[in-house]
Amino acid sequence: MTKPAAHREAVRLSIVIPVFNEADNVLPLLDEVAAAVAGLGPAEVVFVDDGSDDATVERLQSRLNGGAFKPPAEPGDGLRLRVVRHLRRSGQSAAVRTGVKAALGPWIATLDGDGQNDPADIPSLLSVVDSGCAKDQPGVGPALVGGVRARRRDTLSKRLASRCANRLRQALLRDGAVDTGCGLKLFRRDAFLELPFFGAMHRFLPALFLMHGHRVTYVPVNHRPRRQGVSKYGNLRRALIGLVDLLGVFWLKCRTPMPAPWAEL
Repeated sequence: MTKPAAHREAVRLSIVIPVFNEADNVLPLLDEVAAAVAGLGPAEVVFVDDGSDDATVERLQSRLNGGAFKPPAEPGDGLRLRVVRHLRRSGQSAAVRTGVKAALGPWIATLDGDGQNDPADIPSLLSVVDSGCAKDQPGVGPALVGGVRARRRDTLSKRLASRCANRLRQALLRDGAVDTGCGLKLFRRDAFLELPFFGAMHRFLPALFLMHGHRVTYVPVNHRPRRQGVSKYGNLRRALIGLVDLLGVFWLKCRTPMPAPWAEL
């Protein structure tokens, strides 16, 4: 259903959070998001449930019904909570894309649903956009601001696996992303929706944005240990799938020409 233009214009920032079986994390995370964006103007948080079989949706629904974060009658009136649900499990990239397509704001912030990303970092990412330029691209605003976890709070095996994967992908893609696995990112909605979609594309957003002529920059962000629940990824499975995805993105990089400049007469 198409949202009224007035609602789209009223929301500047949409926080998209894909979740799968995160019943114990969604409400604390929602409260943190509300506190983090309280001074940023009209915003919304869009939880995309990827076919959870626990109480994730019910707990989010309780907040909708309870009124604390109920969508306001008038556009621009505080933070909206919206909940979208996949009827079958489709993966994190599909959930991110669903959330971006549903979002009303021109700027999208993404967070992982396990609570390891800190919503309090969202304003610092947005400040890079508001400054009008990226630190490494003077005078040109970025279309994507990626978070870099300053101090990883994962297990040693995950940190080592990520370090090896980042070195390999950097050798092939050369996108400057030293921590592509960080779920905290801020990007332009329109630029994202022009990118080719594939499974696990969320892990290659910096490279994809650069391929299509957009500016990208990075800022250090906080990282926290998982508070509840269990990780949905194993190192071996992620490595095997990630290698195939990496080769596919490398092929895209080789075959994607930079957008030609144009002007209407």
